[in-house]
Amino acid sequence: MGSYILRRLLLIPVTLFGIMLVNFALVQFVPGGPVEQAIARIQGGGDVFGGFAGGNNDAGADTMSQGGQSEYVGARGLPPEFIAELEKEFGFDKPPVERFVTMLGNYMMFDFGNSYFRSISVIDLIKEKLPVSITLGLWSTLIAYMISIPLGIKKAVRDGSRFDTWTSGAIIAAYAIPGFLFAILLLVLFVPANCFRIPGLADLWPGGATYNPTCYELFPLRGLTSDNFDQLSAWDKVKDYAWHITLPVLASTISAFATLTLLTKNSFLDEIKKHYVMTARAKGLSERKVLYGHVFRNAMLIVIAGFPAVFIGVFFGSSLIIETIFSLDGLGRLGFEAAVARDYPIVFGTLFIFGLIGLVVSIISDLMYVLVDPRIDFEKREG
Repeated sequence: MGSYILRRLLLIPVTLFGIMLVNFALVQFVPGGPVEQAIARIQGGGDVFGGFAGGNNDAGADTMSQGGQSEYVGARGLPPEFIAELEKEFGFDKPPVERFVTMLGNYMMFDFGNSYFRSISVIDLIKEKLPVSITLGLWSTLIAYMISIPLGIKKAVRDGSRFDTWTSGAIIAAYAIPGFLFAILLLVLFVPANCFRIPGLADLWPGGATYNPTCYELFPLRGLTSDNFDQLSAWDKVKDYAWHITLPVLASTISAFATLTLLTKNSFLDEIKKHYVMTARAKGLSERKVLYGHVFRNAMLIVIAGFPAVFIGVFFGSSLIIETIFSLDGLGRLGFEAAVARDYPIVFGTLFIFGLIGLVVSIISDLMYVLVDPRIDFEKREG
């Protein structure tokens, strides 16, 4: 097992290299890069796309400036020396290959450079935002497993009963509801209407409702902790933290819970029908001993195999939407805002961290396979 883990660890740099290479190559063809963003700010357009929405149209001018002196959007009338200075500031005065090699060398040392537009190092931003996304992904995954496994086992044991039918209907409904829609439903049910404003959805409420900090909240809308968190006692901090994460975690858990429950049920049904189960029952073992002493170990393998997919699905897929709706300042939201602003150090830094976490979680999943069933030997399977 040790040599297998070592091989998997050695594959992490190779995989990260492939991820970064593909995304770096794609970025070279994406319009509206950081130089264009800086030019748009100078021209007063806000961003390179803002010129089309109004304001100074020079920010969204022809791709080529007058006389063909520059290839950048909105560079009309700006001296070439100034454009060259911008290219040097953002590192675009060097060939793409040299920039990529330099970036990889720095990333191996976890040096992600500085943000183009935030005047702060990327690693400091990631350290600040990562706990929010980890909290959301980890709690959502753990709660989904704690609910789904017992419920799936009970549904398998009582297959075809009224309990199985009604819970299946509820599970299918939960699976069909998108996480962001369920998040909005939770806000409508548990947060008074005069308290909240969902970013981008203010027009749904008359008068363009805004957040009212003096209203009484059944559950908070913003952040993971209260403003006076540092002044609270240890127990009050735990309660405050749990109070803040309740709605975001519920919204993130809903679809994962439905999938895992059905997966657990089907896995147990397949194992219950096998001959070794009938043999165990014929020996006089209790039903509980049969289920948890024999069936559980084999049936849980496929459920454990889905752990990385569930965690990564919540961590990557749901983080952006849930963080936006509940105003959580996490890594998913940071990466999205950086992509819109073409802040490439943040984009590649968050991509690197996301990829690294995904690969490490995949190795942890293999270790959990062995813990559940020691008979599994990945080294022999590879041989």
